This record gives sequence, structure tokens and C-alpha cells, in this order.
Amino acid sequence: MPHLTVHALESQLTGRENDLIARLTDAVTSVYGEWARDLVVVQLAGLPAGRWAVGGVARRDAAPTVTFAIREKALTRADGPQIAARLVAAVTDAVATALGEHHRGGIVVDLVATRDDRTAVGGRLVSDSAPRAGGPGGSVADHESRR
Repeated sequence: MPHLTVHALESQLTGRENDLIARLTDAVTSVYGEWARDLVVVQLAGLPAGRWAVGGVARRDAAPTVTFAIREKALTRADGPQIAARLVAAVTDAVATALGEHHRGGIVVDLVATRDDRTAVGGRLVSDSAPRAGGPGGSVADHESRR
């Protein structure tokens, strides 16, 4: 399951939450296909003014950051670098379109690849669990490894 966490100033998110969530979900499905839509999890973390600092100085405006957690298998395939590049570009486009093009050059997208033996769902490591249904073919990583 792809999990996207966006950190932005609260003032940047207010009134734009639904648009940003929809655009991020569309960004992921543009890379993986429509079957992945129901697997995308988006969390928006809004920070009040004065709680975002760079170089020890609180900022009133800052480019958002996105942490994109995804199973390692999705990025270690032969076409993993291309998948990573497409995900980063699509997520950056989604954030810039929803929150403002003036942020584009500073938007940070961190792809965090987690191994099955370091990811748990419902208190069980994924590596110890039987395959789960999750759209056609299971998880994003499972689906990608079969392509």
C-alpha cells in the first residue's frame, strides 16, 4: 500500500485538502493503474506558522515535503528507477498544482522503501502473512513484481 504523508504549513493546506488528496491519489494511479486507487493512503500534516524552520529560523512560507512509503519490491525491479522517477514527477505535479506552482522548485519527495520483514499490518510482519487481497493482484509491490 502506498502511504503518502504531506507536511505543509496549515495555511497552505486550509481549503485545499480534498483537492490535494484527489491529486495525490491520481498521481499514484497514473503510474500504477486504476486498480491501485483503493490502496493509496494520504495523510496531511499541517504545521502552524512558526513551527517550520530552516537553518534555525522559523518560516512563514516553505515548500511542502512528501514522504512516500512503498514496499521495497516496487523499486528494486529492473524498471525500479523509472517507476521512482515517474512517482516523484507525478507527486510533485500534484502538490504544485494543488498548493501553488511557486513551491515546485522546493518540493521534496522522499521515497521510503520498506522491506516485507520491516513492515507490519495488524500486528504481523508482511513477510509472515499470507498474501492479502488488495485489488487485482494484491499490493502495489506484489502486482508490480508480477508484471
